[in-house]
Amino acid sequence: MLRGLVSVFEDYAEYEVIATAVTADDALEIVKLQAPDVIFLDLSMPGDVFGTIKSIASGHPQTKVIIYTAFSSTESAVKAMDMGAIGFVLKGGPMAELTEALRSAVSSDLYISRQFASSVLTGLRERSKRREINDAVRLNLREKQIVAHLFEAQTNKEIARHLNLSEKTIKHYMSSLMQKLKARNRVEVVIAARRQQEAQSPSATQ
Repeated sequence: MLRGLVSVFEDYAEYEVIATAVTADDALEIVKLQAPDVIFLDLSMPGDVFGTIKSIASGHPQTKVIIYTAFSSTESAVKAMDMGAIGFVLKGGPMAELTEALRSAVSSDLYISRQFASSVLTGLRERSKRREINDAVRLNLREKQIVAHLFEAQTNKEIARHLNLSEKTIKHYMSSLMQKLKARNRVEVVIAARRQQEAQSPSATQ
C-alpha cells in the first residue's frame, strides 16, 4: 500500500515524495527534520496516530495532515479533524481523491471523501455544539439554587430566608453571578442563566 501511494504521486511532476514512514513516531520525526508541505497518515499505522496529528498541527503548522485510511468511522474522522487533520480520504475510493485532497491541503482547504463527507461534517457540527455547551459558565450548587429563586422573581431578602442565609451572603453570590454571566443587574442574570439552561438542555444538542 505504501509503495502504491508513492507511485501515485511519482506520476505528477509538481509533487515530490521526500520520505516514507511506517510508524506514527517515524512520521513525526520526518516532519521535524524535513518539514514537508503535506503528510499522509494511516489511522492503523503503529503508534499514537491521533497524538501525532495533534503534535504536527500544533508544533509544525506548515505541514498539513491528510488521513488516508480504511477506517470509515465517523467518530475517528471527527477526532482526526479535531486533532488538526485537514483531509480524510478513504481507501478503496477513486485514486483521484488523493490528488484532490493534496491540492486542497496545499490551499489550506478541508477535504473529505465524497461518500463520507456528509456524516463527518454532521459529526463536526455536533462536536462543535457539545464544545460550546461544555465551555459554558459553570455554576456551583448554591448559585444554581439562587438562580432558581431568581426565576421566581424573588428578592434577595426572600432568597436569604428560603436558603437560611444572610442577605449579605446573597448579595455576595449575586455579585459573583453577575461577574460569571457578564450581567449588569439581576434581570440580565436571569436572562443569561435562562439562555445557558436552554443551551444545556437535551433538545439543544439534537
